[in-house]
Formats: sequence, C-alpha cells, structure tokens
Amino acid sequence: MIAPRDAAPPAVTAAGAAHAPVWVAADRRRRILALALPIIAAMMSQALLNVVDTAMVGGLGDAALAAVGLGSFVLFTCQAMILGLSVGVQALSARRKGEGRWQETATPLNAGLLLIVVIGPLLALVLCLLAPWFFPLLNPDPAVVAGAVPYFQIRMLAGPLMAMNYAFRGYWNGIGQSRLYMSTLLVMHASNVLLNYMFIYGHFGAPALGVSGSGLGTALSVLLGTCIYYGFGWRYARPGGFLKTRPHREDFAVLLRVSVPAGLQHVSQSAALVALYWIVGRIGTAELAAANVLINVMTVVILPGMGLAMAAATLVSQSLGQGDADAARRWARDTLRLGLIGLGLLATPMVLTPDLILGLFIHNPDTLALARWPMRIAGLAVVLEGVKRVYMQVLMSAGEGRRVMRVSVLTQWLLFTPAAYLIGPVWGLGLLGIWLGQELYRLTQVALFHRYWRQGRWAHIRL
Repeated sequence: MIAPRDAAPPAVTAAGAAHAPVWVAADRRRRILALALPIIAAMMSQALLNVVDTAMVGGLGDAALAAVGLGSFVLFTCQAMILGLSVGVQALSARRKGEGRWQETATPLNAGLLLIVVIGPLLALVLCLLAPWFFPLLNPDPAVVAGAVPYFQIRMLAGPLMAMNYAFRGYWNGIGQSRLYMSTLLVMHASNVLLNYMFIYGHFGAPALGVSGSGLGTALSVLLGTCIYYGFGWRYARPGGFLKTRPHREDFAVLLRVSVPAGLQHVSQSAALVALYWIVGRIGTAELAAANVLINVMTVVILPGMGLAMAAATLVSQSLGQGDADAARRWARDTLRLGLIGLGLLATPMVLTPDLILGLFIHNPDTLALARWPMRIAGLAVVLEGVKRVYMQVLMSAGEGRRVMRVSVLTQWLLFTPAAYLIGPVWGLGLLGIWLGQELYRLTQVALFHRYWRQGRWAHIRL
C-alpha cells in the first residue's frame, strides 16, 4: 500500500519547519522536489514530443503542418475546461490524505471519471459534427481545412480519454505519487512517436494516412495511457476507494466548486492567447513571427515553475487537511524561494544573451532585432510568471478558485488585452510596448494573489 510509505509523519514535518533556516531546510527541499521533478520531467517530455510531431508532419508540406498546428490549438482550447478537473481532483485527494481519510482519497477521482463518462462522449460528438463548419472560419485555405478537420475529429473522439488522463494526473499528484504520472506520460510519448511514424507515412504495414495518421497515432497513445492509468489505479488506488467508493452528491458539488473556476480560468487564458496573436498580427508579419518564438520559448522555460506550483498545491492541501495552516504557509513560502532561484537561473540567458536563443529560430536580422528586447523582458517575466503560478495553484487547492478566476479573467480582459491593442496597433509602440505592458499586467496579478494569500481567508475554507 502506498499510504504508509508516502505519508510524512506530522511530528517530523512540524519539527523540520520549526527549525527551518532562512533558506529552505534540506528535508523540506527534498520533499518539494520529489513531487515537482517528475511533473517537470513529464511536462518537458511533452514539449519535446511537440517538436518531434512537428518535424514528422513537416515532411508532408506547409499545408499539413499548418493543419496540425491549427487543429491542435483548437483542440487545446476545447479541452481547456478539462484542466480544471485535474486541479479539483488534486486538491480534494490531497485534502483527504491530509485529513487521514485514506479510504476516501480516490473518491474525487471516481466522481471525476463518472462525470466524464456521462458528459464527455456527447460533447465530443457535437464538436466533431461542428468541425466542418467552424474550421473554414478560422483559416481560408481549403488545403489546411481539409487536413485540420479530420485531424481534429480523430483527436476529439479521444477527448473523453484525455479528460480521464487529466483526472488521474490530479489524483497521483494529489496523493504525492507524481512518479506514476511521469512514467505513464513517458510511455504515451514514446508510443506516440512510433504510431505517428507508422500511420503518417505507412510504415510496418500500416496505411499511410498523412495528417489523419498523426491524429490517429496520438489518439491511440492517449488510449494506451488511459489503460495504464486504470492499471495503476487498480494496483495502487484501491485502498483509497478507486472504483469502489461511490461518490455522493456532496462529492460532485465540491469537485465542481473547485474545478469549474479553474477550468474557466484556463479557457480565458486560451482565448486571450488567440487575442494576443490577432493583435500582434495587426502590427506586422515580422512582429507575429517574433511573438510566436517568444511565446514558445517562455512556454518551455516556465515548465519548472508549473511543476513547483503543482507540488506546492499538493503540500498546501495536505497541510490544510491536517488542520495546520501555518505548515501550508511554510510550504508555499519554501516553494516560492526554490522557484525564484531556479527560474532566475533559467531566465538568465534570455536576459543576457537573447540573440543566442533567438538565433535558433529566427534567421532574419530585422526580425531578430525586433525580438531582442522583448526576449529580455520575457526573461524577467519568467520569474514573475513562476511566482504567479505558485500563488494561483495554492489558492485554488485551498478552495479560493473563484477569486483566482475573477482576478485572472478581469485583469486579462479589462486590463491587458485592451491595453495591448492600444499600445500596439493604435499607438504604434510595437512588440516591445506590448511585452512591457504584459509585465505590468503580471505584476498586478502577483500583487493581488499575494494579498489574498496574506489575508488567509483560504485557511478557513472546508472542502
């Protein structure tokens, strides 16, 4: 049984915290990294897989590459709400573990899986039927649409399986077994590369399906991952009630109370990214190319911050389950300290040697010059974004999802997006002006989240 091996004795944790130095005590640092590093490795493998997939499809031509890019982005936007389910399952499973209710740790997972079974297939079918209608609105090229529609439909049919995978991810992270999440994702990625190689180009006796083959390979790898998760669940999560404890109405209500605000916040972020691309595109093609590189580089560099944030969410929720709000504060503080140093080191090359990084992607000297100072600003933003992610995750795990969602949505749509449009296309301050505005927007969010955390209302929320 995992529980005794994974659980840290409260007395040891409390003692370690009581004598913690100004930095971070070694035992606490090890515990944070033990949770965060598998998550970071899994996320980095996902980023690497995206590069491999792009390289594979790239051999089919520009239209195929554009089709997969467009289909993937629409799919991500459609699935953004699912990410909230992972947050909810993680928060509640960690809380139940902290409360010592091990036999109920898998109840949130059971509730999430049941919701997916009831809602997921119907929603996926509706989106598949609508795809031939809305894709031509997104791209006027018939060749791109012809590839994007079947690719999206195949991937969307596997959408309920992906939703289940997110629920399992939340559970494993919540009970402190992120290594199971990492190992499953690595197997999925390896199989995805092999299956894409088979079905895109017709190797090993498989039919050559082109862009559709890429979608099929990814969908089959998702199915494999779901099977592995269920196998791990049967082996490790049965003592926690996996497929054994029946969720009650209150379990569904609490899960939705945590998950829905987190999901809406993810949807807002996805839509805001679309708006940002549209705004920058109105400035110029070179600016759009530079912005694409900046966003993708930052997306990769911030992954360690996301892993630390998810680890902090687990530790905070477990501490609240134990009734120890002071321990929750210390876990958040120590994770922030680790994040500031780690992300600061990762961001240093972006600030000091931006041309070295940009030169890997941009070969036009004029475009590189446009991106140079925004890259330096993005390096500073990596640290701010990491701090923001930690505050967001710990607040959501403590039950403050609605406040997090309100801050995220309102500052995005009432502050940054209108300001970006004024700064760029209207006032003519270009890409540099937009990236400076983005930094102020992040500072505003961090200040608000820090204030909410200091207020401590989250310590009294019951889940």
